[in-house]
Amino acid sequence: MERMTTQQQRPVAIWLYIGVGMLIIQVLLGGITRLTGSGLSITEWQPILGAFPPMNEAAWVKAFDKYKEIGQAKYLNNHFTLSDFKGIFFWEWLHRDWARLMGVVFAIGFVYFLIKRKIDRSMIKPMIILFLLGGLQGAIGWIMVQSGLNEDNLYVNHIRLAIHFLAALSLLVYVLWFALKLSTPVKEILIVPGLKKLNGWLLGLLTLQLFFGALMAGLHAALAASTWPDINGAWVPGNMFTQGSFLEDLTHNTQTIHFVHRNLAYLITILVVIWWWKAASETPEHSLLHRVRYLPLLLVLVQVLLGVLTLLGSQIHIPILQAILHQAVGMFLLLVLVWTYFLSYGKK
Repeated sequence: MERMTTQQQRPVAIWLYIGVGMLIIQVLLGGITRLTGSGLSITEWQPILGAFPPMNEAAWVKAFDKYKEIGQAKYLNNHFTLSDFKGIFFWEWLHRDWARLMGVVFAIGFVYFLIKRKIDRSMIKPMIILFLLGGLQGAIGWIMVQSGLNEDNLYVNHIRLAIHFLAALSLLVYVLWFALKLSTPVKEILIVPGLKKLNGWLLGLLTLQLFFGALMAGLHAALAASTWPDINGAWVPGNMFTQGSFLEDLTHNTQTIHFVHRNLAYLITILVVIWWWKAASETPEHSLLHRVRYLPLLLVLVQVLLGVLTLLGSQIHIPILQAILHQAVGMFLLLVLVWTYFLSYGKK
């Protein structure tokens, strides 16, 4: 089959963009699941039967009894009633069922477009990679959950949580890139090597920043230093790098994680301002990249503001609304920077 034109590929691109939207919702559902402490409420992995919640009172009691066997229920939520359990069960169930729904949407779409001959040879390999990444993400999610299904841990392992989060973002970026390749006219892809290089650095730093954001969420680290612009009265916390090895401190010391996360935010903001200024001067005014150059700047400023509001509101509990908005805007910033990188990806 010959390679299709952008117009012919449009239906497949729309399907992929729907997938991007569904993945965004899934990541946010994961954030809510974490912030509400719901991630360990379902102690079994049942890909088919697990699509349905307990259907009667006896089934609910059985699920609750299984939850009572793990450390989180025994030592953190030992006051829970069945009604409380149903509250946390809902978010984990919705998170898993949304993943199942995505699998159905992608599978049905793939079969439909294959029958309609809307998928050419150049799309086969990316489609296979897409499904493999989706399956891998599900496996990583269950491995993460298993880390908390014991009597010793009250939550899932925060490193596994961060890996699960980054894997989800990798899948999200892959689907977006695939959709952009099918829907973006060649004339909109510019040759601007300097801008492209800076955009690449921003993507690398933002990925690192999102990893540290996941560590913040996994360790509830916002509660350890809810002041700004200082960190508990200091610009450089005195108890940084006190937990053995350098790597262990970076990933387990909440003060070190705070320091890195905050200062990466400042660095990324400065670099986005520089990128915006370069994009204004190095791209043609009629180009798409020139017209959307304000988006990264707007998003990074909103993201910093939401980060500050989340910290200041974390006196006793982490405010869920601010935290989820902070995660959402960080994700949108990643997607926009992927888009701008794609638009500057032209080669001589």
